[in-house]
Amino acid sequence: MIKQKKIPMRKCTGCGEMKPKRELVRVVKAPDVKDENGEVISKGEISLDLTGKKAGRGAYVCADIGCLDKAVRARRFERAFQTQIPDEIYDKLREELKQGE
Repeated sequence: MIKQKKIPMRKCTGCGEMKPKRELVRVVKAPDVKDENGEVISKGEISLDLTGKKAGRGAYVCADIGCLDKAVRARRFERAFQTQIPDEIYDKLREELKQGE
């Protein structure tokens, strides 16, 4: 009897559907840069992680502009990363998603 490999599932922050991890795009917030006293010097950058290997907090979204827009409107990334996200970062994510298609 061959043991079937378990497929990791993740929830899309846009549509809320559970899908195989490979079908989704990871949006990652890099760790904050802190000084020796633990004070935050600079916030971690938010970017698309097409390899799935970047360090930091991740949230997943379908490789679909519609799902990204839903997640943006509902402020789901801001909740996931517990930080305010400027619009230009969302614009950059949209551009990267368009190029990745």
